[in-house]
Amino acid sequence: MENKTFNIYCDESCHIEHDHKKYMFLGSISCAYPQVKRHVMRIKAFKKKHNFYAEIKWSNVSMSKLKFYIDLIDYFFDTDLRFRVVGVDKSRIKCDAGNTYDDFYYKMYYQLLNHKISNTNNYNVYLDIKDSLSACKVRKLKEILNVKYSAFRNVQNIRSEESLLLQLTDLIMGAIAYNANMEDKQNDAKVQIINRIKKHADTIDLCKTNYSEKLNLFYIELQ
Repeated sequence: MENKTFNIYCDESCHIEHDHKKYMFLGSISCAYPQVKRHVMRIKAFKKKHNFYAEIKWSNVSMSKLKFYIDLIDYFFDTDLRFRVVGVDKSRIKCDAGNTYDDFYYKMYYQLLNHKISNTNNYNVYLDIKDSLSACKVRKLKEILNVKYSAFRNVQNIRSEESLLLQLTDLIMGAIAYNANMEDKQNDAKVQIINRIKKHADTIDLCKTNYSEKLNLFYIELQ
């Protein structure tokens, strides 16, 4: 069987320890490597159609560009792109000298990325740069992943403005986090995007673990 290569674009939401958000999330979009260029060209076409010149970010969602964001959500569900998110109730994370908040962060990334991984394939993992410690975090994450898998060929930081698929990850994960954290629902554009996702997802509850291949949610249950 021929080896396949997949790109995985990862982002974080509500991951700061004391940000007053109940749930933290790590999310990813996976894409077969030969399809990356096609997806990028299609997203660029949507941007041109809607005269959208900014970075695609959940935090920037507004009514003025709602049709653009809805087109992106529809496009995601019409393609072979796959989204996975891992969430946890931060109040249940127990930290001490032997098990820090950063340690749990890596455990969550491991849960995010070890899902249906095959050592007969290759995986390139791209993480959004968040802070000056990002490079150290990437090195440690690669070490942790390769203890079990030799398939993670590349794990690196990139800037979100460099990748439209990373920006799409931010958009979908932002919607999941906004919905789960019961944030201010006065932003009608964000509510409409969440409702569009729910319509496509059909029977999937965005606040519960599921076994979907397309929109996979895994909530870690800590004791």
